[in-house]
Amino acid sequence: MGIEIERKFLVDAIQWQQLSKPVGTNFKQGYIVNDATKTIRIRVTDQYACLTFKGETLGFTRSEYEYTIPIEDGIEMLDKFAGPIIQKTRYCINFENKLWEVDVFSGDNEGLIVAEIELEQENEQFKLPHWVTQEVTGQEKYYNSNLSAHPFKEW
Repeated sequence: MGIEIERKFLVDAIQWQQLSKPVGTNFKQGYIVNDATKTIRIRVTDQYACLTFKGETLGFTRSEYEYTIPIEDGIEMLDKFAGPIIQKTRYCINFENKLWEVDVFSGDNEGLIVAEIELEQENEQFKLPHWVTQEVTGQEKYYNSNLSAHPFKEW
């Protein structure tokens, strides 16, 4: 079974803007199924597309299965089957031997910046980068699936 152990944090926009960072990857994603116990997501970038199934979050952990699909299929599935589309640019930053994925949202979620770190175990220790602020792990309003239905601009 695929497992994801993830923690989420807000990012200070001013410190983020001042940070030297790599080129980001633009994402478009939407949800076919979006409820409290499961989601089915379609994600498309310039390089790949994937279909992802996620289970209910318990603590920092949930089941996750991700499958690469042809980009053309992903675009068509987004158009035909997904609800509102989330747009964001993801930056992958290595800090203290850990990979941080930082999502800078655009569109209806413009102004929101969220950093995620995937862990091997829930009690794994790690250091926070200086640009990370408040932890939002487990706060459902920050789940991408919820941001599609209740975007940041409406808060």
